[in-house]
Amino acid sequence: MISSIVVGVDGSDAAGRALRFACEIAKQFGATLQISHSPRDETVTYAAEAISGFYVGPNVAHKEVLREAADKLITKAQAIALEQGIEDVSVHIGEGDPGRELLAIAKSVDADLIVTGRRGLGDLGAFVLGSTSHQISKQAHCACMTVP
Repeated sequence: MISSIVVGVDGSDAAGRALRFACEIAKQFGATLQISHSPRDETVTYAAEAISGFYVGPNVAHKEVLREAADKLITKAQAIALEQGIEDVSVHIGEGDPGRELLAIAKSVDADLIVTGRRGLGDLGAFVLGSTSHQISKQAHCACMTVP
């Protein structure tokens, strides 16, 4: 049985698909949903541009901008979950590595499933350190699902 699901979002299309898939599973099992986002300096430009509609450049990666973009992204993710019929949602905004943050949340809530998108916004970091979904699949204590 699946009673708790953790899903990571970063504003990418893959993360959006992962969120919708996690919502479908949560509905089927009556599971709680934990939505997590960990803003990163290397992705804030993309997120800020998506929010503002204009090019903001890489030099605006300050904590306030990261937090504002994270808040808007999480609000959008909550709205998607609600559209999908999921009302029992908790949100988490991390400050560190997204993979470690998702693993920590999953452990703290004793999650049965972690859902991530296959390719998010952290392609540069993935080149050096490995993708978030790969990191999670190697270290998670529960089932993992990677959505293309």
